[in-house]
Amino acid sequence: MALCLSASKSIAFNIRCSNSTSDPLPSSSVFKSLRIPRFWPWQKVKMGPLTVSPMGFGTWAWGNQLLWGYQDSMDSELQQTFNLAVENGINLFDTADSYGTGKLNGQSEKLLGKFIREFPGDKQVKNDIVIATKFAAYPWRLTPGQFVNACKSSLERMEIEQIGIGQLHWSTANYAPLQERALWDGLVAMYEKGLVRAVGVSNYGPKQLLKIYKYLDDRGVPLRSAQVQFSLLSMGSDQMEIKNICDSLGIRVIAYSPLGLGMLTGKYTPSNLPPGPRGLLFRQILPGLEPLLTSLREIAQRRRKTVPQVAINWCICKGTIPIPGIKSVKQTEENLGALGWQLSSDELLQLEFAALDSPQKMIQNVFQTK
Repeated sequence: MALCLSASKSIAFNIRCSNSTSDPLPSSSVFKSLRIPRFWPWQKVKMGPLTVSPMGFGTWAWGNQLLWGYQDSMDSELQQTFNLAVENGINLFDTADSYGTGKLNGQSEKLLGKFIREFPGDKQVKNDIVIATKFAAYPWRLTPGQFVNACKSSLERMEIEQIGIGQLHWSTANYAPLQERALWDGLVAMYEKGLVRAVGVSNYGPKQLLKIYKYLDDRGVPLRSAQVQFSLLSMGSDQMEIKNICDSLGIRVIAYSPLGLGMLTGKYTPSNLPPGPRGLLFRQILPGLEPLLTSLREIAQRRRKTVPQVAINWCICKGTIPIPGIKSVKQTEENLGALGWQLSSDELLQLEFAALDSPQKMIQNVFQTK
């Protein structure tokens, strides 16, 4: 991507961004006018044949009215958020064929495809965008061919020729083990037909992750990514075992909900809860998070960062690719501030001890297997 700064000025800024704990950040308007890089080129992450930014963005909210209050009127700002992210070096966007409630099912994929087509920037930048979409294990998808058709439907919705990463949204091992083989064979077929450049899984626990890795490996299909709930609220034994397995097998961990659905933003309290189902969940968990939130605030203040930026940077420092959700320009600008610097080893330990000290943890996805 073309930059409007000389190399020396760019380097000087990034050194300050990485090492200083007191220098104030330039305003977002400065970022937009100068196109300052948010991360070094060598910080990009290899995922098989793909090269992606060290952080991606999730699009669960794009079409979801129940949890995120989506309305058609939001589309213009959603496109602005997408453009801002891409202009700042983000090229990984996560979606799913089930994202969007009711009649809006698949809306997230439709909007993502539209925003890519209408992106006003450099053509090569547009071509480098990697879409990671997930295919739902609906009970009526019982054959590999049905999963291939699901993939083709996603391609049609996004109006693209090939998906970057095709992922199984969840495993059926807990409740319909016979369907599981159809999922795996469907993933193999998508890859062999060239519909996806790489394959991944989501919500697979340690045991099931090892099983599908071996199955795919025997078929000559590399498993490139494993998407799992991973944050300072989700660092239990299963999550860490998944991370260790992935590191040993060369699988990239994509960390979804790095902000715990918003609980790690510091914006909510037991007396100030979000509306809808999230509020019910927050009411159970937030009162027990004070040790963690206090540490996040302390480090954020010392670093001249925000609480969400510190929480996301922790995920990056742990070697994962976080995909915080975005639905506004303000959110996007804030999340981009998680890049270009890193927490110290002492700060990482402080946060992790504080997380262990907090009696409440994030409820794990019911679809995550053992």
